[in-house]
Amino acid sequence: LRPEEIPLYIAQHKAESYRPLLDDQTLLITADTLVFIEDQVLGKPKSEEEARAMLRQLSGRSHSVTTGVTLTTTERMECFSDTATVEFLPLADEEIDYYVRHYLTEADISYYLEHYAPLDKAGAYGIQEWIGYRAIRRIEGSFYTVMGLPVHLVGQYLRAF
Repeated sequence: LRPEEIPLYIAQHKAESYRPLLDDQTLLITADTLVFIEDQVLGKPKSEEEARAMLRQLSGRSHSVTTGVTLTTTERMECFSDTATVEFLPLADEEIDYYVRHYLTEADISYYLEHYAPLDKAGAYGIQEWIGYRAIRRIEGSFYTVMGLPVHLVGQYLRAF
């Protein structure tokens, strides 16, 4: 697969694994997001150290984010993807450490407001979290594609579905 096809492939396989559980009245939406910098694919980091390394790699540079989406019913499956380009400002090691150190470990929403989830995000960052506010200089494409679900396209495909 070409790198930009990987998220779509993963979204399709997520859908296929749940398809036997669907009834005639259910629409399943699956998605997967990956970050690409030069010829490297950045998925979810496996450790805090890997998250720090990814953020250092993204610091002061542009990268692409592709989200693949699959809409599935018992009768039909529709697949599409979207790519956005994100430009990061330089990040100091202290900022990276702060973001990673405040890793979200509880589901309580009040806790979430002060903690982040770099280990649950492709490229180790959430555009909607503090690091996104601080680091992102420019986006070419959809904010929601970077966040993990290009809702503008979901709406278009649902109208035609």
